[in-house]
Amino acid sequence: MSKDKSYYFCGIGGSGMLPLAMIVRESGAEVAGSDRALDQGRLAAKFEWLKDKGIGLFAQDGSGLNSGDQILIASAAIEDTVPDVAKANSLGCARMTRAELLAEQFNSSPRNIAIGGTSGKSTVTGMIGWILTETGLDPTIMNGAVMKNFVADDAPFASSRVGDGGIMVSEVDESDGSIALFDPEVAVLNNVSLDHKSLEELRQLFGDFAGKARHCIWNRDDAETAALIQGLDVRDTISFGFSEGADFQASDIEEAPVSSRFTLTVDGKNFPVTMQVPGRHNIANALAAIAAAFAVGVPLADSVSAMASFNGLARRFDVVGTANGISVIDDFGHNPDKIAATLKTMKAFPGRIIAFFQPHGFGPIHKMGAELAEVFVNLLGDDDCVILCDPVYFGGTVDRSIGSEFITDAVTAAGGRADHIADRESCATYIVETAKPGDRIVIMGARDDTLSLFASDILARLSA
Repeated sequence: MSKDKSYYFCGIGGSGMLPLAMIVRESGAEVAGSDRALDQGRLAAKFEWLKDKGIGLFAQDGSGLNSGDQILIASAAIEDTVPDVAKANSLGCARMTRAELLAEQFNSSPRNIAIGGTSGKSTVTGMIGWILTETGLDPTIMNGAVMKNFVADDAPFASSRVGDGGIMVSEVDESDGSIALFDPEVAVLNNVSLDHKSLEELRQLFGDFAGKARHCIWNRDDAETAALIQGLDVRDTISFGFSEGADFQASDIEEAPVSSRFTLTVDGKNFPVTMQVPGRHNIANALAAIAAAFAVGVPLADSVSAMASFNGLARRFDVVGTANGISVIDDFGHNPDKIAATLKTMKAFPGRIIAFFQPHGFGPIHKMGAELAEVFVNLLGDDDCVILCDPVYFGGTVDRSIGSEFITDAVTAAGGRADHIADRESCATYIVETAKPGDRIVIMGARDDTLSLFASDILARLSA
């Protein structure tokens, strides 16, 4: 990336586009963009903030592109008929995907840490970024979620950070295969499970990712990851987990509704760890983060100290509030592993669960609808229930023949309680009318920032 270049982001408000646009802008390049949500009048606060940061915003009609020197940053899957793409083609603009630009930035960093895996990437990225910041390494961080520790009045959407320490931390994506573009010094492999691709494709992608790193941090408790590592010739590995034999092992687990404690054991030495985030999955995330920081030279005691002040991420078991004895939690859960981790964390404590889930598209229902239904059946009790609205859909030619009712019908057939209410606002009304003191309401889904507003609205209605 060169400071004298001009980048135009098609879909600049997206969770992957926005932080990269901010990194590029703060590095000195010219940045502008468009977004369908901007055209539709959604997420006004986010776009006002981007404008305040000096980023030009335009309707997604091609009007923001006026020179062949501009570089269009757009999804590889976006059609040539989209006005921005058509205009860029007519001007002869170069085109890159978000992942290609990110990989260019990442690979040129003197030192770098990449976080891969089906689940937990954003949280581990935030944890590593916070540890490196607290220990003075001044990292650049690229995340797909807002990191609460970096939120400030002038940074309400802090999903990235630009530092001068010469080290970059980024989550990397397997869903589009772009993980293959990254050449990490340290590769963190959280887990390998069904999500956007088949297991066969994932094994190849993650195996290549781990195999070319100088240091590989891997999850000993995940059978797929363990099998991958055993078949690779990796120069230096650090395993983490709860099981015997893990290089970074957690024991003496103490779970609380919104926090956790454990003992970290490394080479026979014990370190008590306190965290402000709950759940065994977050303990595993912390092990991965501490191990990655250790691989770049951060003393264990310093990482443990930093973890005590890690505040978590927006939409990752994010407790919105409690009204009339009813708690509302906002969560990014959208695949079987992520939803299972959230529900297990909630089931560790008493109280009925009302789980709302908005599928993040029609394609994921085709890919893993049966597995999602199985998670709800296995982890929700007789008193609990799950409610699904229609999948998020912002246009396009995707096959919409199978919808949310596929999941609710499967849950009901297996003896669980599930309702499909197509309209999301009708779901909110139903939830507010049926909730009672002691209940926990969890709002789950991805690819739609308005879910946080939806959760806040439910809390406000409960308060009223």
